[in-house]
Amino acid sequence: MERNDIINFKALEKELQAALTADEKGIVLASHLKPLERKDKMGGKRTVPWNCHTIQGRTFQDVATEISPEKAPLQPETSADFYRDWRRHLPSGPERYQALLQLGGPRLGCLFQTDVGFGLLGELLVALADHVGPADRAAVLGILCSLASTGRFTLNLSLLSRAERESCKGLFQKLQAMGNPRSVKEGLSWEEQGLEEQSGGLQEEERLLQELLELYQVD
Repeated sequence: MERNDIINFKALEKELQAALTADEKGIVLASHLKPLERKDKMGGKRTVPWNCHTIQGRTFQDVATEISPEKAPLQPETSADFYRDWRRHLPSGPERYQALLQLGGPRLGCLFQTDVGFGLLGELLVALADHVGPADRAAVLGILCSLASTGRFTLNLSLLSRAERESCKGLFQKLQAMGNPRSVKEGLSWEEQGLEEQSGGLQEEERLLQELLELYQVD
């Protein structure tokens, strides 16, 4: 093989390398990235961010992460859905309490028709006991009534921890002390609201409360 042939091969190799380098730079520019300089690799100061899609040094993904959308209302289709959402998306007591009020007694009764599930009944009672208010008295009574009608309720009640039993007792004490929540909330006299209507509603709540005291075995 002659020397001229060797020189030609070297020249061809240089041309190929130059073409590849040009293609690489084109791809980098198309993806909005600045090619790395030697000072970038060695830790030198960069005057231009690597990714030009930034907002004051933060990417769109960082900004989107900071914006937390409002939590959608709890809409479980099964008891398993409820248990998952209860654990994952409702970490605080107020959130759990509001979710229970949102679902209401009838819906909870349907979800847990077969069984509330081990350990869950106590958590429900604690959430209600810690956050019940006079305006929610009737709704909470409805929730307690629905839970008492679920499968294996007596068994689940017997499995409550000591702290959960105390919360249950405290819940009923609060319900007993609340009296008529509508008068307390709205500041209206019995005459303004209708004495007969209010008296009948309150008597019905008190009757239900006495039944629930027995069902939940509260002394």
